[in-house]
Amino acid sequence: MSSTVLRSALFCLLLSAACQPAAAQVNIPADSIRAKMQWFADAKLGIFIHWGIYAVKGIDESWSFHNKKISHKDYMQQLDGFTASQYDPATWAALIKESGARYAVMTTKHHDGVALWPTKQSHYSVPRNTPAKRDVLTPFYKALDKAGIKRGAYFSLIDWSHPDYPGFLKDSSRYQVADDPQRWSRFQSFMMAQIDELNQAYHPALWWFDGDWEHSATEWNAAGVRSSILAQTPGAIINSRLQGYGDYETPEQNFPVTRPKYNWWELCMTTNNNWGYQPQDMAWKSPYEVITIFADVISNGGNLLLDIGPKADGTIPQQQVHILQELGQWNKKHAAAIFGTLGGLPQGHFYGPSTLSKDSTRLFLFVPGKTSGDLVIKGLKNKIRSISVVGSGHPLPHRVVGKISWSPVPGLVYFSVPPAVQDKYMTVLVVDLEGPLQLYNGHGGLQ
Repeated sequence: MSSTVLRSALFCLLLSAACQPAAAQVNIPADSIRAKMQWFADAKLGIFIHWGIYAVKGIDESWSFHNKKISHKDYMQQLDGFTASQYDPATWAALIKESGARYAVMTTKHHDGVALWPTKQSHYSVPRNTPAKRDVLTPFYKALDKAGIKRGAYFSLIDWSHPDYPGFLKDSSRYQVADDPQRWSRFQSFMMAQIDELNQAYHPALWWFDGDWEHSATEWNAAGVRSSILAQTPGAIINSRLQGYGDYETPEQNFPVTRPKYNWWELCMTTNNNWGYQPQDMAWKSPYEVITIFADVISNGGNLLLDIGPKADGTIPQQQVHILQELGQWNKKHAAAIFGTLGGLPQGHFYGPSTLSKDSTRLFLFVPGKTSGDLVIKGLKNKIRSISVVGSGHPLPHRVVGKISWSPVPGLVYFSVPPAVQDKYMTVLVVDLEGPLQLYNGHGGLQ
């Protein structure tokens, strides 16, 4: 993952180009894209895993030497401490399954150039250069398969350790692409060879590229990268960090205030303040915070890619285990309101997150725990069959206030949630409607 501050600034600069859908770039039929993206749209939750040699000293992944917190030599010495001695991919997969996630994205290679799989290219890898002495990627993907979780592959286009890469950002002490195109061509061949290795060996359902800001789509041969991946794995989907040749957008850490206009998007977010394992970072998000963030994301039609950072020995910090377990219990209880749903009500109709069933006849409302007083739905034209609590089925009476018989303006729907039926984190209600959702968006009695 990139430095948050830099990444946010670059994201704003590149937004107009990077958010163009691949269908527009490479002339793929819209129906074909929608069909391919359906599992992603239904999944709602993925788990991001940042695991690499940076966990040995507990420092920033790759950026620590880029930002001169540590020398590149000292950073790479962490290779000697990456043991994976307690690594149990089946335990990882079981925890991810327990969280409710439908896909998991592993950092197969970060900007430091260290591959987790036994790459055939002459470059750093965990099997070749660390005490782990084994492929740690293959058993993880096999464990995901057994758990019914889709494979995702993070891959850094940047490789700041490769001798044929131009260097760090625009401050290159090596060379400029325009001055030595043959050298850049060698790097492109290396990069494409590693992508092909991953694609042929693992056929990831999702590709999560990073680092595209350093070069143009032409320099990266983004169209060729996409074409090569899809030629071998036609159903693969690709994130937006391929200079406009991706399928969905990936805002990082910062939640959008208004609903994004993209057809598909995913918020990637840490469970504390860092992507990889850093023992000094104790700013853990609480389960309540994670759950409310997740509810906001799905209410706005997106997915949450929630990050964990295992230690160098392969164990997952207990705080992250706790977060995923609590999230999983909540997801299991409220699955009908989460997975396979659509984004909910536009702003102004309900003061909180909401989702809809695919046929739009069931409206799900998300209410923070320990709420009191009446809740209200505005502008609902449908008659309500019932309102009940998801997970228990407890019925909630409601009343319609302010409906005038001769006016097309609907009344206000008032109801309350007794403390005894409230969830400790977030209560979810289901409003069964007569027919598909219809909303009033007028100006009331104004002429």
